[in-house]
Amino acid sequence: MKKLCINFFGFILCSLNLIAQETPLKQPNILWIVTDDQRADALQCYNEATTGKKESALGYVSSPNIDKLAKEGVLFTNAYNNSPACGPSRGSMISGRYPFRTGHFGFELTHQNPDFVKPSFPQILQKEGYVTALFGKGDSYIYKWGPGQGYRDAGHYNYKVHFKHDLQKHDVGDLWAQPVYQKGSWQNIGTEERVKFPDGTLEHYFINKETGELSAEDIQKRKDIEAKFEILRSYTRFNKDLILGGENPLPSGQTVDAKIVEEFKLYLANSSTEFKTTWGATHNGADTNKPLMVNLGFHLPHTPILPPNAVRDTFKKYKYKVPEFSEKELEHMPPQIHRLYKNLNFTNLTDNEKQQAIQDYYAFCAYGDALIGDAVSAFKQYCEKNKQEYLIVFTVGDHGWHLGEQGIEAKFGPWDKSTNGAMIVVSSDKNKVPQGTVQNQFIEYVDIAPTILSSSGIDISTEAYNFLDGVNMFNVIKNNEEVRDYIVGEINLVAGPRAYLRSKDFAFSMRTRPSVKKLKPNENVEWALNCPIDKAELVLYDLRVDPNEHKNLANDKRYKDLSAWFRLKLGNIVLGDGRIECDWSKPNTYNISNFAKGAHDKVLNIPQHIIPKI
Repeated sequence: MKKLCINFFGFILCSLNLIAQETPLKQPNILWIVTDDQRADALQCYNEATTGKKESALGYVSSPNIDKLAKEGVLFTNAYNNSPACGPSRGSMISGRYPFRTGHFGFELTHQNPDFVKPSFPQILQKEGYVTALFGKGDSYIYKWGPGQGYRDAGHYNYKVHFKHDLQKHDVGDLWAQPVYQKGSWQNIGTEERVKFPDGTLEHYFINKETGELSAEDIQKRKDIEAKFEILRSYTRFNKDLILGGENPLPSGQTVDAKIVEEFKLYLANSSTEFKTTWGATHNGADTNKPLMVNLGFHLPHTPILPPNAVRDTFKKYKYKVPEFSEKELEHMPPQIHRLYKNLNFTNLTDNEKQQAIQDYYAFCAYGDALIGDAVSAFKQYCEKNKQEYLIVFTVGDHGWHLGEQGIEAKFGPWDKSTNGAMIVVSSDKNKVPQGTVQNQFIEYVDIAPTILSSSGIDISTEAYNFLDGVNMFNVIKNNEEVRDYIVGEINLVAGPRAYLRSKDFAFSMRTRPSVKKLKPNENVEWALNCPIDKAELVLYDLRVDPNEHKNLANDKRYKDLSAWFRLKLGNIVLGDGRIECDWSKPNTYNISNFAKGAHDKVLNIPQHIIPKI
C-alpha cells in the first residue's frame, strides 16, 4: 500500500509538471537586440524608408536578414539615443531614464544604493516571473554598491555570457586588446593584443607598456599582424591604436560575435538541462516554464572593425563617397567642437585609408546582419517549440557612428550621425504589431523600457512607474501623430559636458557645466544659463536648409534670438527639471535640481517671430 501511494503521488506530480509545461505562458518571450556603434544607414530597409534608395548616402550596404525582420513588424526611422556613448546610452535604455535624471553622463561606476535610483527593467521583469539573460555586451555601468565602489554585479540578469569577461577572458575571440597585470596584483603593466588563428593558435604582443620600452619582438609581431590582415589604425587621432579597418583573423562563424550567437543558441537548445559552454563551463539552459527576456548585445561594428575575409572581399569592390567636410566649418565652432575634431580626426587619413575605413565598416555591419538572422531564427524556433508568444526589439546601434561627417570617425558628438539610430519592433501577435509598417515619429531610447515592461503585462500608467521618462512604443504604432516635438540628451566624454536637443527643423547643443572634471553635486547647477554666452558654447543648425549640419548659426544675427530661446529651453530641461548629480564613490550622496520643474513638456512653442524665414 505504501509503495502504491508513493507511485500515485509521483504520478500526480509528473502529471502536474506536464500540465505546467503544456499551459501556454501569458507573457511573451522577449528578445532585445543591440548592436554597437551601428549607423542606421547600414540597413537597406532604413534607406528605402527614408530616401527611396537601398544604398546609403555613401554607397552600397547589405542587410537582407534585418530587412526581412523589419517587414515582419514596425520600423521606427527617427529613433534617437539619449547619450552618444556606450555606457550612458545603455544606462538610459536599461533604466528608462535620461542621463540628467540618473546622474550617469559617461563611464561612472554608478550603483543602485542612492534612494533616487529605481530598478532596471530586467530587474522588474524578474519580479514578474521572467528569467533574464545577457549574451554579449551589456555594459550599462549600473553596479551594486560596496565600499570602494567597483564592478559588482547588480543582478540585472539571471544568466550572463559577456563577450569580454567570459569569452575573451578564455581566449575565445578573434583580435582584441586587454590589460595585463603584474602577477599576483592589480598593477597594470601594459596593454596586450591577442590574435586567434583558425587552427587555434594564439599570438600576443604588447602594444604599450606603463614603464619601459616595447621589445623588438613585440614591435615585429605587431608589424607582421598588421601587414597580414591589412590593419588600419587611427593614427591621426588621440587614440592611435584603435583599429578602424582590416581583415578578421578568423572566418565567418568563428569571430567573437559569432561565439556570442553560439552561446545564445546553446542556451535555448539545451532548455531545462545542463550543457557545456564554448569555454567548457557547465550551465543550465533556458527554463521553458518561465517567460524569458534576453539581451543579445553584439560587439560589432565597434572597433576593432574587422569583418571576415569572405564578407570583406565583397565590399572592397565598391567605391564610396566620402562625406563633405571643410575645416572652414570650424571657424564658427566653439572650443568643445574643436576638441572633438582634433581628438577624433578622420580627415588626415589618406584617400585609400578613408575608402578602407568605410568599406570595412559597412562590411562588418553586413556580417552582423547574417548573425542577427541566425539568432532571430533560433529564438523563433524556441518560442514555436514551446508554444510561446514573442516580442523582438532591435535597437540599431547603442548610438551612431561618423564616417567622415563633421570630419571625424567616432561617436560622442551632438550631431545626427552620433545620436540617430533606428528601432525595429516585431511581435508574434500581428494585432499588436502589424507587419510592414514604417513610423517616422521621434522615438527615444528611453522608450525601450516602458515598451518592454508593458508587453509583459505591467500597467506602466500607475504611479509606481512614474519614474519612466519614455513612452510606450505600442501607443505610437498605427498613429501618425508625434508624441514629442523634440529629443534630448547629454554626454560628458572626450570634450566635456554637453547637452543636445533636436526637432524636425533645428538641432541645438550647448555646454552644460564649466569644467570637464568630475561633476560635483550642488556646484552652481545654473551656470550654463547665467554665464556669458560664449562660455555656453552654443551650436545651432537650421535643418530646413542644412540637413547635414555644416554651418553653425548660433552667432548669426538672424538666429541669435532663436539660439537664446533654445539655450533657455534646453538648459531648463537638463539642468532644472529633476537633474541628478551624484558622488558615486559614496553610498547616497547627491543633489536634485528642480528650479524648472516641468520644463521637459515635450512641446516646442517657439515664438514665430524669432524663426528666420528661408
